[in-house]
Amino acid sequence: AVVSHSFELGDKMDNDKTSTDFTECSSVIATSTRNDDVKSTSNSVSTNTSTTGTSTVNTGGLQPIIKRGLPKLRELLRRQRRDSDGGAEVPDLDFVYNDADSYQQEMSELYSYTEHSEIVAGLESFNYIAAGRSWNSMSDAERRNIMLRLLDELEVTDCTARLRTMRAVLYILQGCWSDITEINDQINNTSLNVVLFCNCGGFATFIDILRLEISNSGNILRKPSCLADNVDLRVILNALYTVVETMRYLKQHSDIYGSCVEVFRDDLLSDNPLLIVILFQMVTQFCSNNGPHFPIKKILILIWKLILFTLGGTDELMKFKNQYREEFNLPPVIENPMDIMRRMKAVAAPTTAADLLDQQVIKRNNVNNNNTGGINLRKKFDDVDVPAISNDSTVGSTSTTSNNDPDIVVNSDDSDDDSSPNRAPSTPLPGSDNEELKEWKTLPWKPKVFVKDIALFLESCRAKFVGFSLPNDTETTAGLPKPIHESVSILRQHLYTLLSDEQIKLEESILANPVSMGGDREVIISSPAEQLYRILLPSLPQYMIALLKVLLAAAPTSKAKTDNMNILSDLLPEEMPTNVVHSMRLSTDVNRHKEIVVKAVSAILLLLLKHFKINHIYQFEFMSQHLVFANCIPLILKFFNQNIVTFVAAKNSISVIDFPYNVLGRQDYFSQTDLSAETLESSDKSLYCWRNLFSCINLLRILNKLVKWKHSRTMMLVVFKSAPILKRALRVKHAMM
Repeated sequence: AVVSHSFELGDKMDNDKTSTDFTECSSVIATSTRNDDVKSTSNSVSTNTSTTGTSTVNTGGLQPIIKRGLPKLRELLRRQRRDSDGGAEVPDLDFVYNDADSYQQEMSELYSYTEHSEIVAGLESFNYIAAGRSWNSMSDAERRNIMLRLLDELEVTDCTARLRTMRAVLYILQGCWSDITEINDQINNTSLNVVLFCNCGGFATFIDILRLEISNSGNILRKPSCLADNVDLRVILNALYTVVETMRYLKQHSDIYGSCVEVFRDDLLSDNPLLIVILFQMVTQFCSNNGPHFPIKKILILIWKLILFTLGGTDELMKFKNQYREEFNLPPVIENPMDIMRRMKAVAAPTTAADLLDQQVIKRNNVNNNNTGGINLRKKFDDVDVPAISNDSTVGSTSTTSNNDPDIVVNSDDSDDDSSPNRAPSTPLPGSDNEELKEWKTLPWKPKVFVKDIALFLESCRAKFVGFSLPNDTETTAGLPKPIHESVSILRQHLYTLLSDEQIKLEESILANPVSMGGDREVIISSPAEQLYRILLPSLPQYMIALLKVLLAAAPTSKAKTDNMNILSDLLPEEMPTNVVHSMRLSTDVNRHKEIVVKAVSAILLLLLKHFKINHIYQFEFMSQHLVFANCIPLILKFFNQNIVTFVAAKNSISVIDFPYNVLGRQDYFSQTDLSAETLESSDKSLYCWRNLFSCINLLRILNKLVKWKHSRTMMLVVFKSAPILKRALRVKHAMM
């Protein structure tokens, strides 16, 4: 039942291609060796014949082999590097990592391009119920009465009438876009209508209708499922997502509705069962083929925004962390990792073998060019590490001639060349104003030292200077030299105590004294993360496996091996397009749909890991263990086993038909935005796609959290040959990659 049966990673890694290239390199050198075999043998025989009493080894035959083999070897390495890099140099990206994209972009990703006709159907349903009156022309009392009447009509048994009422409510929640033409007016109307909807009890009503639709949904005979199979579910999920995302937007950008936002958040945490549990159960039913028509994309992004709204994002995590550290009498953490990462520069990829060969060739050519008129002494002593010696008599001279041999010339320009790795740095003259020396290069964050680091340092120093050991003693420094005392004091200045260590000590104390210390558990139980964990705990392994299955199905590198899980059920139309323009739009929509699914799954896993780690380390370890058991590590490597630069720069979006730009100010029901091949191919001028880069960063952070300080899991990276895959990801010039 685990994801391990869904894919095989071993034969599909790029290292197979790497081994093939190096096999070809070996064959090239071997061929050159065989071609020069006769020449080498004859040279050796002639040398041995002319030498009496001793046998000498002739290396003259090796030079043609090197001259023939190395250029071909360099060409093969360059070809391998081009295949793995995927093109030209990538510039630095001005991407700013955040909990989510802008409100307009997140709302537009809720709807697929094939749902345009259903969005317009909401206007028709509202006009039918409101008798042609405009929402903006009504007073506040009339709007409230209309909202209460619509919520009452949701109790009818007629499915058609209930669907029409839900579409009318969704149109109101969307901001009544037919009466306005500006995006800011649409956002303001959406905020007002969402607050009115929640005050009238509409959110709880839609949750009840969602549970009713889940229980009434039978087996869908049509394979694969399409838009016609989940119309009611998509309307309900669209309404719920609009409310949650708008409330999250008001929480960040408006203080007027602060009390309403807090009441809504408390209601989400007090419902029984929680909405997030219902959605997780829908994901497991979808993966087990009990609900193949479920709109999985809308379910996942709603789960993500519920976790982000109820538990909090990056800023809330820092507050929770310092709050927990204060309860354990630990100093607060001042540095925010997100702020530090925003100031850092991208890390360059490690030097490849082809680059090293090119540098050696350039170095050899420079040495040969500088040997004009004499013998370069640096060529002879290139491998000798000699410190630089300053001589006042040679300052300003261009060359120095040896007294013993006038033919030997030393060029000072060549000796000042800094390209040699064995050269010692030149010492500046006393009193010189060297600006480079004033720029102290330090770490962007404060170093952290743990107690075990100090213990290991003192243990090694005692063994060296004193000759005895004091296990687990970090205080005694008797008999050690004064520099060791200063080193220990510096280490203690950067001493950092992990919150997880204190939580483990508390658990061990509670287990040892359950009667006297049992009340200390109440400090942790009161948090929202603890409440969510207790509800998810019985089925947490199934939830993790289901999320990884969906991630596998949406990964760009995966191939469809089974037909029992169709993640495009809320995207595919009943009839496939017949012309080229609509086919291109559907193809773009499919790629966009998969990218949004990957974005939602990666954000869900990362948020749960971070909140559970702060809430209690054992909760984090339990979730991490099940992710590792479900083959999350090779799945992430499989995701990155592609041209990651192309994936980050993909433009699978059409801005002219994104919601709400495709319906603002539209009064008719049937007209659509005119599309052409030029419109589909034209995209923004950005160097990256926000959601794709966001997904890559999230997956790398998940991988880091799973393998950090875990030697066995780190060895899994070695077993799966992750080095070239992760190195390829470094070509994306961003600090968090």
